Amino acid sequence: MTTKVALVTGASSGIGAATAHRLKALGFTVYAAARRVERMQNLADSGVHVLAMDVTDDASMQAGIARIIARSGRIDVLVNNAGYGSYGAVEDVPLDEARVQFEVNVFGAARLCQLVLPYMRAQRSGTIVNISSMGGKLHTPLGAWYHGTKFALEAISDCLRMEVQPFGIDVVVVEPGGIRTEWADIAADKLREVSGQGAYAGQAKSMAESMGGEAGRKRLSPPTLIADTIARAVKARRPKTRYAVGFGARPLLFLRRWLSDRAFDRLMRLATGVSR
Repeated sequence: MTTKVALVTGASSGIGAATAHRLKALGFTVYAAARRVERMQNLADSGVHVLAMDVTDDASMQAGIARIIARSGRIDVLVNNAGYGSYGAVEDVPLDEARVQFEVNVFGAARLCQLVLPYMRAQRSGTIVNISSMGGKLHTPLGAWYHGTKFALEAISDCLRMEVQPFGIDVVVVEPGGIRTEWADIAADKLREVSGQGAYAGQAKSMAESMGGEAGRKRLSPPTLIADTIARAVKARRPKTRYAVGFGARPLLFLRRWLSDRAFDRLMRLATGVSR
């Protein structure tokens, strides 16, 4: 039986690294991609193939897919995990930074879908897993550009799922809640840098503290929870279209569904401390 092949982006840490390890343990031939290859030595030591890939660089993505096909002859799973959170008030965030956020979180994922789909269609099988966020269905203060990318990824995934279903290809969205990774610290640092002074400084201080607080960090779920969810999805004969997992994901999505916009605004302002 042919060994299935998986590509996981953003694999230098956190969810991506955990997913690469998990799929390797399931028997997949795994290619782990990230800009910082030196941070993936532990993956290489475990038998995962590491790739230098920048999802904002088309040539880099094309070369990565070409290498996988040349070496393994197929691709069965794409996990679009590369991404980051760029926080700051809409008024403060430079549009160049907003564009980079979309390039990484949306256009990089979409381009990799374009590159793997011809091979999946030829096989008449495959699974694309797009790592969104509970933030793809709800909103928080000072997170407009990040949430915008995740809302966009959700919509693209829904349209893509209908387009590729006749070819035997599944599209799955994973919506993590709070996960114990570098993400929160990076987002909080960016928030302080962009909106830590001026009209939104008070909101930025409270929001950054809610992201990086030690008490909140202890409640976060481990990246392995998301890796296990991805493994369950790619093994399923008929996977769910969405998996909401991790700290806060299901209750917050439930509340967003039933609360009015202004009621949910109040809840988020209280939860993040920006109402003070």
